[in-house]
Amino acid sequence: MGVDRILLSTLAHRSPEEVFPHVRSFADYPRYTDHLKEVRINGNGDAGSVYDLTLTWWKLSYTARSKVIDITPPESLEWRLVNDIDARGEWRVEPEPESAPADAPTASRIYFDAIYNPHSANTNAISLPRFVSLDWVIDKVEPKLLAEAETVVERLVTDIEGQRRDVELTVHEMP
Repeated sequence: MGVDRILLSTLAHRSPEEVFPHVRSFADYPRYTDHLKEVRINGNGDAGSVYDLTLTWWKLSYTARSKVIDITPPESLEWRLVNDIDARGEWRVEPEPESAPADAPTASRIYFDAIYNPHSANTNAISLPRFVSLDWVIDKVEPKLLAEAETVVERLVTDIEGQRRDVELTVHEMP
């Protein structure tokens, strides 16, 4: 039972300085996914801040606790889950002006990178319905994680640019 990784990227037609505040604003994330219902913050958003992310899917509800490990604006935000499952990741923003379309003055590449071990989950952390095993939940949820990450990044770009457009996602690694 090994570690899985989701690494994907896309282009936003804005500078890193314009992109990064959106990446950093976890309180806005419920708008980006149908499964994240609430975000509560303990801290000021800097390194050391802890976010309680309440997720729902099917008959399950779970609150993940994510801690900001390091922030280097406008380049990187590293996080780690601090309860119930071994998971960590990073949002990275890199200038990529050479990829800007003719109607945009610049562009940045946004990377979402998540590394996790689904089988490290604490079986007592989730109240499972009768006759439902954690392995069954993992088998059902894991294929949805990449699609969910893609949706988050697409909706994030819409917020950054102020309008929806077709976003080309590059999947570098997937579970």
